[in-house]
Amino acid sequence: MSLKRRTILDSFNNAIDGVTYTLKTQRNMRIHFAAAVAILVAALFFKLSKVEVLVLFITISLVLIAELINTSIETVVDLVTQEFHPLARRAKHLAAGAVLVAALNAVIVGYLLFFDRISEAVPLVYQRVIALPPYLTFVALIMVILFVIIGKVRTGSNSLLRGGMPSGHTAIAFSIATAVFFLSQNGLVITLTLLLSLLTAESRWEAGIHSVREIVTGALIGILLTVAVFQLYRF
Repeated sequence: MSLKRRTILDSFNNAIDGVTYTLKTQRNMRIHFAAAVAILVAALFFKLSKVEVLVLFITISLVLIAELINTSIETVVDLVTQEFHPLARRAKHLAAGAVLVAALNAVIVGYLLFFDRISEAVPLVYQRVIALPPYLTFVALIMVILFVIIGKVRTGSNSLLRGGMPSGHTAIAFSIATAVFFLSQNGLVITLTLLLSLLTAESRWEAGIHSVREIVTGALIGILLTVAVFQLYRF
């Protein structure tokens, strides 16, 4: 019985299957993929040059390739042995280290490509909202907290402080980040605040307290309500 000859189309389909498998099973791959989409969307607004776009694509590809290789190594190690072995542990750590290096490189490239552009755009935004009073932040936070409480009550959450729809911690974190965006003219401060918000959201998911849907809903509540408060004041 002769083996079926593989075609180029078969190889292509197998490769796609490998990517989709990694997206379905690996949380870090989904995070990298979402970040890549967000960065590419941001690139459209900041009018990067051809060379900068090329660097961006190469950087994103390196992160995704490293994650694919990491997943393949983990799969092979698990196939060879299901018992703890120092060398198996070392192999997985080395593969994870490759992903870390690629991710750190992506952060540096992103900083070099976007920071100056963000810093130039921030003063323009700042001039438009410089007259906004700081107490608007507290008004926005109160509205976000009330909206979260209403959401938890309506969805039958057993606890107002832990779990349930939506994620209150995430909503408050992104509300603060949005307020900082409006009130601060420092691009670095805005970036760090956003990163802290993302870490807050990630920690709620990592601890198993909230689902992705609850976290995303909380983030949207925090952002949209805060934007609404600041925009309504202008009218």
